[in-house]
Amino acid sequence: MVFAGFGGQGVLFAGKVAAYAGLIKGKEISWLPSYGPEMRGGTANCSVCISDQPIGSPLITAPNYLIAMNLPSLERFIDAVEPGGTVILDSSLIDKEITRTDITVYRVPSSRMAEESGIKGLSNMILVGKLFHELGFCSEEVLEEAITKCIPPRKASMLELNRKAVALGAAQ
Repeated sequence: MVFAGFGGQGVLFAGKVAAYAGLIKGKEISWLPSYGPEMRGGTANCSVCISDQPIGSPLITAPNYLIAMNLPSLERFIDAVEPGGTVILDSSLIDKEITRTDITVYRVPSSRMAEESGIKGLSNMILVGKLFHELGFCSEEVLEEAITKCIPPRKASMLELNRKAVALGAAQ
Protein backbone atom coordinates (compact mmCIF):
# COMPACT_ATOMS: atom_id res chain seq x y z
CA MET A 1 0.00 0.00 0.00
CA VAL A 2 1.10 3.55 -0.63
CA PHE A 3 -0.42 6.41 1.36
CA ALA A 4 0.34 9.80 -0.19
CA GLY A 5 -0.56 13.46 0.33
CA PHE A 6 0.71 16.74 1.72
CA GLY A 7 2.61 16.92 4.98
CA GLY A 8 0.15 17.63 7.78
CA GLN A 9 -2.67 15.51 6.29
CA GLY A 10 -1.82 12.54 8.48
CA VAL A 11 -0.54 10.33 5.68
CA LEU A 12 2.25 8.81 7.77
CA PHE A 13 -0.13 8.26 10.70
CA ALA A 14 -2.64 6.47 8.45
CA GLY A 15 0.10 4.18 7.14
CA LYS A 16 1.33 3.56 10.66
CA VAL A 17 -2.16 2.45 11.75
CA ALA A 18 -2.33 -0.03 8.85
CA ALA A 19 1.17 -1.32 9.65
CA TYR A 20 0.33 -1.74 13.35
CA ALA A 21 -2.79 -3.70 12.41
CA GLY A 22 -0.58 -6.11 10.47
CA LEU A 23 1.88 -6.31 13.36
CA ILE A 24 -0.91 -7.09 15.85
CA LYS A 25 -2.13 -9.86 13.53
CA GLY A 26 1.36 -11.39 13.61
CA LYS A 27 2.11 -10.59 9.96
CA GLU A 28 5.39 -9.53 8.46
CA ILE A 29 5.25 -5.74 8.08
CA SER A 30 7.24 -2.78 6.88
CA TRP A 31 6.45 0.92 7.12
CA LEU A 32 8.68 3.26 5.13
CA PRO A 33 7.92 6.99 5.47
CA SER A 34 9.10 9.57 2.97
CA TYR A 35 8.58 13.32 3.13
CA GLY A 36 10.02 16.50 1.69
CA PRO A 37 12.15 18.83 3.80
CA GLU A 38 9.34 21.36 4.10
CA MET A 39 7.20 19.03 6.30
CA ARG A 40 3.70 20.62 6.59
CA GLY A 41 2.52 21.50 3.12
CA GLY A 42 5.30 19.52 1.43
CA THR A 43 4.82 16.08 -0.05
CA ALA A 44 4.59 13.04 2.18
CA ASN A 45 4.03 9.37 1.53
CA CYS A 46 4.63 6.04 3.13
CA SER A 47 4.86 2.51 1.87
CA VAL A 48 3.25 -0.22 3.94
CA CYS A 49 3.77 -3.94 3.31
CA ILE A 50 1.69 -6.51 5.19
CA SER A 51 2.51 -10.09 4.29
CA ASP A 52 2.50 -13.69 5.44
CA GLN A 53 5.95 -14.03 3.88
CA PRO A 54 9.21 -12.26 4.75
CA ILE A 55 9.44 -8.86 3.05
CA GLY A 56 12.56 -8.49 0.94
CA SER A 57 12.40 -4.71 0.60
CA PRO A 58 10.17 -2.02 2.12
CA LEU A 59 10.26 -0.10 -1.16
CA ILE A 60 7.05 -0.50 -3.16
CA THR A 61 7.32 0.06 -6.89
CA ALA A 62 3.91 -1.36 -7.88
CA PRO A 63 1.41 -0.96 -5.05
CA ASN A 64 -1.75 -3.04 -4.84
CA TYR A 65 -3.44 -0.09 -3.10
CA LEU A 66 -2.93 3.65 -3.38
CA ILE A 67 -4.53 6.07 -0.93
CA ALA A 68 -4.17 9.54 -2.48
CA MET A 69 -5.07 12.62 -0.47
CA ASN A 70 -4.18 15.26 -3.09
CA LEU A 71 -3.74 15.66 -6.84
CA PRO A 72 0.09 15.76 -6.94
CA SER A 73 0.20 12.45 -5.04
CA LEU A 74 -2.33 10.85 -7.36
CA GLU A 75 -0.38 12.00 -10.40
CA ARG A 76 2.88 10.74 -8.93
CA PHE A 77 1.69 7.20 -8.10
CA ILE A 78 -1.34 6.38 -10.31
CA ASP A 79 0.70 4.82 -13.12
CA ALA A 80 2.59 2.59 -10.66
CA VAL A 81 -0.53 0.89 -9.26
CA GLU A 82 -0.51 -2.69 -10.45
CA PRO A 83 -3.21 -3.84 -12.87
CA GLY A 84 -6.12 -5.10 -10.79
CA GLY A 85 -5.12 -2.73 -7.97
CA THR A 86 -7.22 -0.21 -6.12
CA VAL A 87 -7.05 3.54 -5.69
CA ILE A 88 -8.89 5.32 -2.89
CA LEU A 89 -8.81 9.08 -3.27
CA ASP A 90 -10.12 12.17 -1.53
CA SER A 91 -12.60 13.45 -4.11
CA SER A 92 -12.98 16.70 -2.13
CA LEU A 93 -9.46 17.63 -3.27
CA ILE A 94 -9.05 15.53 -6.42
CA ASP A 95 -11.40 15.96 -9.37
CA LYS A 96 -9.15 14.47 -12.03
CA GLU A 97 -10.65 11.84 -14.29
CA ILE A 98 -8.90 8.48 -14.00
CA THR A 99 -8.44 6.98 -17.46
CA ARG A 100 -7.00 3.63 -16.40
CA THR A 101 -9.54 0.85 -16.85
CA ASP A 102 -7.48 -1.91 -15.23
CA ILE A 103 -7.85 -0.62 -11.65
CA THR A 104 -10.72 0.01 -9.25
CA VAL A 105 -11.15 3.62 -8.10
CA TYR A 106 -13.11 4.72 -5.05
CA ARG A 107 -13.82 8.43 -4.72
CA VAL A 108 -14.46 9.40 -1.12
CA PRO A 109 -15.07 13.10 -0.29
CA SER A 110 -13.16 12.58 2.95
CA SER A 111 -12.05 16.18 3.58
CA ARG A 112 -15.60 17.43 3.17
CA MET A 113 -16.97 14.56 5.27
CA ALA A 114 -14.49 15.30 8.06
CA GLU A 115 -15.38 18.99 8.09
CA GLU A 116 -19.13 18.36 8.02
CA SER A 117 -18.84 15.78 10.81
CA GLY A 118 -16.88 18.04 13.14
CA ILE A 119 -13.68 16.02 12.80
CA LYS A 120 -11.68 18.34 10.57
CA GLY A 121 -8.18 17.00 10.05
CA LEU A 122 -9.23 13.34 10.13
CA SER A 123 -9.77 12.85 6.41
CA ASN A 124 -6.86 10.41 6.58
CA MET A 125 -8.73 8.12 8.96
CA ILE A 126 -11.90 8.28 6.86
CA LEU A 127 -9.79 6.90 4.00
CA VAL A 128 -8.35 4.23 6.34
CA GLY A 129 -11.94 3.25 7.12
CA LYS A 130 -12.70 2.91 3.41
CA LEU A 131 -9.52 0.88 2.92
CA PHE A 132 -10.52 -1.37 5.83
CA HIS A 133 -14.00 -1.81 4.34
CA GLU A 134 -12.71 -2.68 0.86
CA LEU A 135 -9.63 -4.72 1.78
CA GLY A 136 -10.59 -6.23 5.13
CA PHE A 137 -6.89 -6.32 6.05
CA CYS A 138 -7.80 -6.96 9.69
CA SER A 139 -10.75 -7.31 12.04
CA GLU A 140 -12.50 -4.33 13.62
CA GLU A 141 -10.94 -5.27 16.96
CA VAL A 142 -7.43 -5.31 15.51
CA LEU A 143 -7.98 -1.96 13.78
CA GLU A 144 -9.26 -0.50 17.04
CA GLU A 145 -6.18 -1.79 18.87
CA ALA A 146 -3.87 -0.39 16.17
CA ILE A 147 -5.47 3.06 16.42
CA THR A 148 -5.17 2.95 20.22
CA LYS A 149 -1.46 2.00 19.94
CA CYS A 150 -0.72 4.79 17.47
CA ILE A 151 -2.35 7.63 19.41
CA PRO A 152 0.03 8.87 22.09
CA PRO A 153 -1.33 9.27 25.65
CA ARG A 154 -1.10 13.07 25.40
CA LYS A 155 -3.62 12.92 22.52
CA ALA A 156 -5.95 10.36 24.12
CA SER A 157 -8.86 12.73 23.50
CA MET A 158 -8.43 12.02 19.76
CA LEU A 159 -9.21 8.31 20.12
CA GLU A 160 -12.98 8.63 19.87
CA LEU A 161 -12.71 11.09 16.96
CA ASN A 162 -10.47 8.64 15.07
CA ARG A 163 -12.99 5.86 15.70
CA LYS A 164 -15.73 8.09 14.31
CA ALA A 165 -13.66 8.87 11.20
CA VAL A 166 -12.93 5.19 10.52
CA ALA A 167 -16.61 4.33 10.90
CA LEU A 168 -17.56 7.09 8.44
CA GLY A 169 -15.09 5.75 5.89
CA ALA A 170 -16.15 2.13 6.37
CA ALA A 171 -19.75 3.14 5.67
CA GLN A 172 -18.83 4.58 2.25
